[in-house]
Amino acid sequence: MRSSLAPGIWLLRAFSRDSWYRGLILLLTFLIYTCYHMSRKPISVVKSQLHRNCSELERPDNNSNSTTWCYWAPFDQDNYSQLLGGVDDAFLIAYAVGMFISGIFGERLPLRYYLFAGMLLSGIFTSLFGLGYYWNIHQLWYYVLVQIFNGLAQTTGWPSVVTCIGNWFGKGKRGFIMGIWNSHTSVGNILGSLIAGIWVDSAWGLSFIVPGIVIAVMGLISFFFLVEYPEDVDCTPPQHHNGPVEDLGTSVDSVAGHCSERDSGTEGAGCSKESNEKLEAISFLGALRIPGVVEFSLCLLFAKLVSYTFLFWLPLYIVNVAHFGSKEAGDLSTLFDVGGIIGGILAGIISDYTNGRATTCCVMLIVAAPLLFLYNSVGQNGISSSIVMLIICGALVNGPYALITTAVSADLGTHKSLRGNAKALSTVTAIIDGTGSIGAALGPLLAGLISPTGWNNVFYMLISSDVLACLFLSRLVYKEIQAWKGSMNRNRGSCLALTHPR
Repeated sequence: MRSSLAPGIWLLRAFSRDSWYRGLILLLTFLIYTCYHMSRKPISVVKSQLHRNCSELERPDNNSNSTTWCYWAPFDQDNYSQLLGGVDDAFLIAYAVGMFISGIFGERLPLRYYLFAGMLLSGIFTSLFGLGYYWNIHQLWYYVLVQIFNGLAQTTGWPSVVTCIGNWFGKGKRGFIMGIWNSHTSVGNILGSLIAGIWVDSAWGLSFIVPGIVIAVMGLISFFFLVEYPEDVDCTPPQHHNGPVEDLGTSVDSVAGHCSERDSGTEGAGCSKESNEKLEAISFLGALRIPGVVEFSLCLLFAKLVSYTFLFWLPLYIVNVAHFGSKEAGDLSTLFDVGGIIGGILAGIISDYTNGRATTCCVMLIVAAPLLFLYNSVGQNGISSSIVMLIICGALVNGPYALITTAVSADLGTHKSLRGNAKALSTVTAIIDGTGSIGAALGPLLAGLISPTGWNNVFYMLISSDVLACLFLSRLVYKEIQAWKGSMNRNRGSCLALTHPR
């Protein structure tokens, strides 16, 4: 009796252990990337202090020669908006360029070391921006240079956390899990705003220094507690594919780095730790040859262009068009992020159920295009319509963006053509998000150039970007539809065989 219960008890203990570790990894990576976004946010809050409306303020002393009592040089010029925009672009362009390089390092270095170094550097450069307040620095090059190095350091985060999640979670419910997990972006933005707001009116340097310290401490925590592979703690590796690896003209056993079934324990479940260590990291061109990487990367470029244009310009648009106050506009703009959380979760659930990542993204982008036009036309007629339209548009715009950067990146990084080599995850994630970051840099820049000609033209640009994003996915959507048809025909044939046996 005792021996017959032993396997069941062992299975229960193993399941509990696996679940506990997976929950820990999910929570830890969530907090890690929350800190990354939290440290990016203060600059948008502090901008209002770098150049203020001095006519509405009373001079705190009688020093008539003071040039910094109201605003902060060098942002005291008439072209201050271009200077502040240049600081933003320095970060975004460095982030976009560095992302392509980051994945190459990420798959060749242990994630704990890579994340710790990246978060420590991010904390240092974030704090250096704030220290400019205490060191009384008024040179533009200093703030631009700090933002460039911070943008490069921040590229360590996304490939690492997605790689870790991909190592621990299989494809079955990946879209749903990552849809919830991806809310770290909005949580980080909210926390960054709240922390920066505490000191923005008194000593704005602390608005950067405190988040910098927090992300550095979180990097230390991740160094001690992050587990890269389930095999490292004797947990069961996830199954990335539903069936065996397709024969691509080469014997599976002859492919370098592929695990046999006796090594993995389950066909397609993944390699053992020892086998993983022998796998060679994939090259940049090799990652590009994975089916779907190029299409999803180009789609994300235009999807992220739309998302980041809203991120940087939505409050100003609400002020100019709906004539709300600055605080009301800022509060309303957060509803776009709320919609993004909802959209990311829905996109994950739908794509898991249908097994159609590309189709889910394409449908949401197609529906988003006319609704963006509708929001620009009637969405500002009242507070109720603004709330509803912002949540809906946020869900449709950020849903595909969230799905591509999370579940799709993890799917492609563990594609069956790699034959069990999970070392491609970091490079694939970096390529996809790096291409998307080019759009993130272009969107706000184009909006700044186009907005003087009218906000309608900005929305035409956003709608055109949505349409282009859909076009790049058209081939993948066609393949998914064909796969659905084939599955239906097979099911119909099975039913007929059961109904009319020979």
